[in-house]
Amino acid sequence: FPSHDNPINPVVPAVGLIVSGGHTLLVHIRGVGEYGLLGQTRDDAAGEAFDKVGKLLGLPYPGGPVVNRLAGEGKRDAFDFPRSMLGSGDLEFSFSGLKTAVRYLLPEIDVSRVADVCASFQEAVVDVLVKKTRAAVRQTGCQRIAVSGGVSRNTRLRERLRQVMEPMGCEVLFAPDELTTDNAAMIGYVAALR
Repeated sequence: FPSHDNPINPVVPAVGLIVSGGHTLLVHIRGVGEYGLLGQTRDDAAGEAFDKVGKLLGLPYPGGPVVNRLAGEGKRDAFDFPRSMLGSGDLEFSFSGLKTAVRYLLPEIDVSRVADVCASFQEAVVDVLVKKTRAAVRQTGCQRIAVSGGVSRNTRLRERLRQVMEPMGCEVLFAPDELTTDNAAMIGYVAALR
């Protein structure tokens, strides 16, 4: 999201939501090399939770894309999974309790409900990511959100971020699907800016 109006600081201020198997972060992006950590996960990253739930369900690795696909066939409200730390008053995340809730549910349900588990689990993760991102926008006053990392490819996350943030006047930016996990492209771009 370069700004060609200011060659010294070619980045427009934004809230960055980084969601991958290794990271779940909210970052205040002020310019090249000017970042402030707003919040991060205290345990499992969002992508790690997707992969671990996929494993619990016997799905192939990585689990995130398969959970996303199966969620499209399930009911989002079939199971009431926890939305950890929504009332914490900060921008921190926690997904380990959600993963554990899925693990405890599985022995109690029929295998035919896998799509419902995926949809309900995914909705819980997305709810937390979207609500914390909205709070970060309010805290920083930024009107731009840059979403990156492998989980940024999740169709429900993209849909919900647009539904919630665009009516607030926010521009929501996503990398093209083929670049969402391409760290080399990200590193190369930062190197070019520096």
